Amino acid sequence: MRLRSVVGSLSLAALLAACTTPGGTSVGSAPPAAGLQTVATFEHQVTGVTVDPAGRIFVNFPRWTEDTPISVAEVMKDGSTRAFPDEGWNAWRNSRKDELDPRTHWICVQSVVADRQGNVWVLDAAAPAQATLVPMGPKLVKVDPVGRRALQTIGFDESVAPQGSYLNDVRFSPDGRTAYITDSGARGALVVVDLSSGRARRVLDGHPSTQTEKDVLVKADGRVLRRTDGRAVEFAADGIALSPDGGTLFWQAIKGKTLYAVPTAALANPALSTQQLALQVQRVGENGPADGLLISRDGRMYVTAVEDDAVKVRQQPGAPLNTLVRAPQLRWPDTLAEGPDGSIYVTSSRIQDMSWFNPANGPRLSTTLFRIVQSDRR
Repeated sequence: MRLRSVVGSLSLAALLAACTTPGGTSVGSAPPAAGLQTVATFEHQVTGVTVDPAGRIFVNFPRWTEDTPISVAEVMKDGSTRAFPDEGWNAWRNSRKDELDPRTHWICVQSVVADRQGNVWVLDAAAPAQATLVPMGPKLVKVDPVGRRALQTIGFDESVAPQGSYLNDVRFSPDGRTAYITDSGARGALVVVDLSSGRARRVLDGHPSTQTEKDVLVKADGRVLRRTDGRAVEFAADGIALSPDGGTLFWQAIKGKTLYAVPTAALANPALSTQQLALQVQRVGENGPADGLLISRDGRMYVTAVEDDAVKVRQQPGAPLNTLVRAPQLRWPDTLAEGPDGSIYVTSSRIQDMSWFNPANGPRLSTTLFRIVQSDRR
């Protein structure tokens, strides 16, 4: 399966003006000054964050090293959290897995994303500890944030979410008809979901763009990050972003440095063969190991740089990559979200401090949600 370079592309050349130097270093002017403002702190490990059009903030806590008592929550104005949509959906406990319906409970939620229509979508990977999938557990659920009730549940069978998969993050087309999901599991892929019918297709399964890069080792605090048994970080396709017009999808692996793109028209065409779709994939540039991606409404691409305790930015997806904010409290900047006023939020999930890598820390981690204060957006 051949990957096309972005250089010389006719369809995306204007959008993807690749300007990074080898290794993803920066060229060009620096971004405006930025700082961090603490929005909330949590007693459990947070990953996802989203802000709906009304300004309500939602976060999620995956079941990785602890059987967390809450999976999805709304962050209230005083920084406290409230189970979302209610206590019932958050009642799952690993010890009660034989008692509860996995289709109507959060099992291991990895992402929450608000669409332009005002719905909040919850992506449940349903693989506690990123291990065995709970049967009938992987799902994408649309929730009404006002009425606080589930409106639609799209379950994924093993053709979409096989054992070993870990559905990671999701983006929605501007018209609200299509969802695009990354699978960061053992065999990376993208998933395309028709939201009206609930039909889903697994694409680019095993394609080089959705896999880890063998020559990349993710570092933290200057050292290669390894579990106690010697295993290194192996997260495949993870961060995902959609252009404001919905025409181009971007993604990359955490254990990787390369940012990829594909026209969404190609993803929407089931008549394309695996090889034909693969020919549409393009290299955009290099970010280095990164977790979260976000393209804001004004077209900037934000990148969480996990090795650098930083959030970086491109003025457009193929433009130079510059550091926006770097701070020691940004330990493993994870997920990004944009508020209705243009504010950018980021979670610090502290993955390098997990008991997987440092058993002395125990199963529970306190984590933080930040707002990035940019001088040109005050």
